[in-house]
Amino acid sequence: MFSQVNKPLIMGILNITPDSFSDGGKYTGIHAALQQVKRMLAEGADIIDIGGESTRPGSDSVAAAEQQRRVVPVITAIRQQLKSDILISIDTTSSAVAKAALAAGANIINDVSAGLHDQAILALAAQTDVPIILMHSQSAPKTMQENPYYNDVVREVIEALKKRIDAALKAGIKKEHIAIDPGIGFGKRKQDNLDLLAHLDALVALGFPVLLGASRKRFMGTLCDVSEPSELVTATAVTTALGVLAGVRIFRVHDVKENRQAADVAWAIRRSR
Repeated sequence: MFSQVNKPLIMGILNITPDSFSDGGKYTGIHAALQQVKRMLAEGADIIDIGGESTRPGSDSVAAAEQQRRVVPVITAIRQQLKSDILISIDTTSSAVAKAALAAGANIINDVSAGLHDQAILALAAQTDVPIILMHSQSAPKTMQENPYYNDVVREVIEALKKRIDAALKAGIKKEHIAIDPGIGFGKRKQDNLDLLAHLDALVALGFPVLLGASRKRFMGTLCDVSEPSELVTATAVTTALGVLAGVRIFRVHDVKENRQAADVAWAIRRSR
């Protein structure tokens, strides 16, 4: 699937959680979730990323059974009531949650631990022949922002992702079913995030589609002197445009319309080179 991407894809975020950093509690009901999915699709989303566990800094883990209770009815409702060809990714580190979500109709796994939290998730992706997104994080969300440190963040993130790619390939996942994510804001300092954004081309050079998830992240608020995540729509769109020019292919965002526009314009400029 990922190898066939020939334009930037916009992944719309749907958090079925009470405590996500930007939109926690907004879409916990099926009706509200479906309305948000409809809106994101109308604004140009290519993928809907559904998660039942917040991964904001300092967040506690959520039991697999509770994650399933949150996400499975929503995925089922999307498949029953909306277009059947919608791409749905399940945002989880649990193989049990991923398995239940795939059975309900999801067709991509998005794992912020890259298989480190639950190695069975790699085997599941191989057995079900679905794409998986492997993200870098220095540790679990609960502790990831407790004094993270790198000597060379770009090199170290690339080396860590190479190891997870190797693990995925050894588990039987097809190369064309692997995408990677540098994990902006996950166990990173402000300068680490900036360094990764400045060198996205080095990640692209690994030969796997790159996903960028900078949407409304706190480090941009410190640069823009704002504290409300919803005020970082323009800042996020800037990272999307820069990412397209660097070769990034997937953008995980809260604000679909603005980032769709940024991606489309940047893509037209890139194609004109």
